Formats: sequence, structure tokens, C-alpha cells
Amino acid sequence: MKSGFIGLVGRPNVGKSTLLNAIIGRKVAITSDKPQTTRNIIQGIRTDSDTQMVFVDTPGIHKPKNRLGKILNKEAYFTLNDVDVVLFLVDITEPLGKGDMFVIDVLKNVSVPVILVINKIDKLPKEEILRKIDEYKDLYNFDEIVPISAYKHDNVDRLINVLKSKLTDNIKYFDENMYTNMPINFMVSELIREKILDLTHEEVPHSVSVVVEQMDYNRESVNIQATIIVDRENLKKILVGKNGNMIKEIGTRARADIEPFLGRKVFLELFVKVIPKWRDREKFLNEIGFKEFNFDK
Repeated sequence: MKSGFIGLVGRPNVGKSTLLNAIIGRKVAITSDKPQTTRNIIQGIRTDSDTQMVFVDTPGIHKPKNRLGKILNKEAYFTLNDVDVVLFLVDITEPLGKGDMFVIDVLKNVSVPVILVINKIDKLPKEEILRKIDEYKDLYNFDEIVPISAYKHDNVDRLINVLKSKLTDNIKYFDENMYTNMPINFMVSELIREKILDLTHEEVPHSVSVVVEQMDYNRESVNIQATIIVDRENLKKILVGKNGNMIKEIGTRARADIEPFLGRKVFLELFVKVIPKWRDREKFLNEIGFKEFNFDK
């Protein structure tokens, strides 16, 4: 069996998590139209009869504004140096900009094959897609260029076949029934955070983290207590909402996804806590799983 690790990189909000879910065939990473949705390195595992591909979805590489942003960039850099193939995703509907050039400069230090994946081809005519390919192909010596629509699954099968041809390991890293290596409480916290992203706007989504405090399993159900962390009191008021309407809606939508994920009835209690400047507090970031890496970038 051929196998290998594949890193997904690109600017924020280009569709990395959507592509990962399309390839795996189920949700392993939350999606949103808000930039920087992914905050952790998430592994999704696809096992076929002859191949096991371990996809590593990284936070979007961006210019950091706080300690959390710096850690997210370091996670992405770390992934680039520890995979067998890199997928560089770009959004065909966005003009080539400084963010793309920044990622390309980072890729110049990568020694593994880099495949350019031009996403959202369903949004533009064929002529524009070809023009975009021409624009990118002279910027970097890509091993392959594959245009796709992750949302509509267009050309994703071709991308999978291209990836299979690049893998050289002969080790089965994970059990064939596994589709992610992330712990259950992390997946639950992400499903809750996804609903917050869906329901809020402006500065709220970027100021939120979710911590699952407790999961108590019964024979047919599970009781979950989770805390939504924000950095300002006014954001807490927004998330609670008038008469608690917002927090109730977040809980209702989250339960609808958590129940099929866990395969049992869910009783979900949500709390909102204010921790000022949590995104710059190293101790808190470590407690919720954002660790610094021991290398310079």
C-alpha cells in the first residue's frame, strides 16, 4: 500500500477545509466564509484499497496581528517541512495579490513536490481559468496544476489520482476505519465554533474560542458542557443575545451536527466567559492546545 502525508496551504479562506472534507468524504474540518476558520493542524485520512493519504489542513498563512496569529503561521510552516507533498490552494475569483506571493516565497524553501490547486472554477468561464493558470505557472515550478471546485467536487477525483502518483511510502499509518486523528472533544468544540462563525459578523468570529469542559456518556446520550471564550464584555452580550436567543440558536445548530457525529442524543450546555486579550496570553493558548514550536521562522 502506498502512503504519505499531504499538506494543504494557502491564504485564508481559499477553501482548504472544504477540499479536505470533499476528499475524505465527510466533515473533518469546519468551514466558513470567514477568513482563518482553521486554527489547528487537522489530519484527515483517506484510505483506499491501494493508498492511504494523510491530509494536513493548516491555518491560512497570513501576516500575524497577535500571538495566536504567530502560532498559526508557525503551524503552517511546520507542516511544509514535514510532509511528502504540498497542495497550494488559490481562489480563482480573487486577483493574484501580496498574500499569494508571500506563500510562494515560503514555498521556495520547500524540497517536496508542490501542486497548485486552483479552486472555485465553477465561478468563472473556461477562458478565465486558462488565463489564471498562465498567470501562476511562471511564478513557481509547480509539479502539477489542477483546477477544481471543492464545493461542487469538480475535478477532485483527478487531483486524488495526481496525489497517488506522488506518494512513495509503503506504510499503513492509520487503521483503515479512521478518518481523522483529532480527539472527540476537539471535533465537538469545532462544530460549536462553526455555528458561531455562521451566526456572527465583523470582529466576533475572530475573538472566539470554544473549550469543551465536560462530556458525560450515558447509554443512549451524552451531556456536554462547553465554554465560549471571548475577549470583551460586549462580545459576550452579542453571543448570549436578547433573552438568550443567540446562545440558544448556537446550541440548537451545534446539536444538529454533534448528534450524528457521536451517534447518540446530545444535551448541550453552553456558557460564555470573558478573558481579556486571550489571543495574546501564552498560558491560555497553551491550555487550549496552541503550542509554540521550537524553531525560528
